[in-house]
Amino acid sequence: MKIIGLTGRSGCGKSTLTSLIVGAGYPCVDADKIAREVLLPGSSCLPLLQNIFGSDIVEEKTGQLRRRLLADRAFATPQGTAQLTQITQPAIYRRIDEEIEKAEKAGSRLFFVDGAVIIGTPFESRCDHIVLVSAPYEVSVARICARDGISAEMARRRLDAQVPEETLRQAADFCIENNGTVQQMQERCRALLETLRKEAYD
Repeated sequence: MKIIGLTGRSGCGKSTLTSLIVGAGYPCVDADKIAREVLLPGSSCLPLLQNIFGSDIVEEKTGQLRRRLLADRAFATPQGTAQLTQITQPAIYRRIDEEIEKAEKAGSRLFFVDGAVIIGTPFESRCDHIVLVSAPYEVSVARICARDGISAEMARRRLDAQVPEETLRQAADFCIENNGTVQQMQERCRALLETLRKEAYD
């Protein structure tokens, strides 16, 4: 079974491609969603994070993680960011592996992993191909503003803090330009799936 990583910067429209792929009947896991799920109440990650970043990062009554507080502390230093990654990454990968195993048992030949952060992580080497979804900078800014209700300045700041587009392009095997109509995106998705299907069934 071929594992295909789907990635792209904020506002690129990656979720549009993912929904088209799922709509075409292919198994796909959302790594960003899993990253949120491994921090839900009862997760084995939470006590480990509390040991490092303070017990008050979890609400005492509800067991809910105070995500903003954790982010403020973890991302304050490179060491904190590394510690957060060391705790959460194995849990995320275990969940993805479970989904891969299920799809493989079901006889799937292609499995997609949708993740904003794949390139530059250990999971990159697990992928047979990386597909980058790309959109013009200002188009991405407008999408982020509409989606998150923030100013264009804040959206640009968020984009500028992410991995540069050029770095992602160098690592990607395929690039889907999301710069036109929905119909054009559908056609590009069909062409991508056709190429991947041929390779998977050869």
